Amino acid sequence: MSNATHFGFQQVPEGEKSGKVREVFKSVAPSYDVMNDLMSGGMHRLWKRFTVDLANVKPGEKVLDVASGSGDLALAFAKRVGAQGQVWQTDINAAMLKIGRDRLINGGHSLPAALCDAEKLPFASESFDLVSVAFGLRNMTHKDVALAEMARVLKPGGRLLVLEFSKVHTSLNKLYDAYSFNILPILGKYVARDEASYRYLAESIRMHPDQETLKSMMETAGLQRVEFFNLAAGVVALHRGVKL
Repeated sequence: MSNATHFGFQQVPEGEKSGKVREVFKSVAPSYDVMNDLMSGGMHRLWKRFTVDLANVKPGEKVLDVASGSGDLALAFAKRVGAQGQVWQTDINAAMLKIGRDRLINGGHSLPAALCDAEKLPFASESFDLVSVAFGLRNMTHKDVALAEMARVLKPGGRLLVLEFSKVHTSLNKLYDAYSFNILPILGKYVARDEASYRYLAESIRMHPDQETLKSMMETAGLQRVEFFNLAAGVVALHRGVKL
């Protein structure tokens, strides 16, 4: 198949992947937060808190949260940048963006939002002090293009944070596979009423670059001082790079 890419373990034409991903998240949007808590045992909240702490956002800074989803990071950043700062939410999926915006409005924060593809960010170069993407990069068709776009919109001295599922320690491989391909789809079937989407999510994690590969990709995108932090034995990794 020419110009093919992976959608989970399937090979699909590149032009079809974003639509398929959009359908997955349209389906899971109503139960997204509940499923995140169930899938991670609530650990995703700690991973995101670690990300926010490491971001070290200051009052008055400008932040872009890519693939913002239900808005966990955007809300935390909004509290830190204060009235003089600004936090933008973007997502390729209208259903997820609406859930995130509604949630933030209910929390007293009305943030600007853009429905857009991370590979074509509608912002001027050198616009943001921080760009974050949490559990979104693995769903992007051209990860290298998306990382280059995120680097482009960073100001000199700005930093990019990528929180994503990664390669678990080898000692946990069998246990992690059993959970991912047996328990996770069952949770999806009975809680989200969508077994196939959660099977895709498990597969997409296996197709995502490992820690060292993603580090190299960020460096290729123009970021420096790239480092990563393994969380939960590598189930998740947080990568940080700086645009100098």
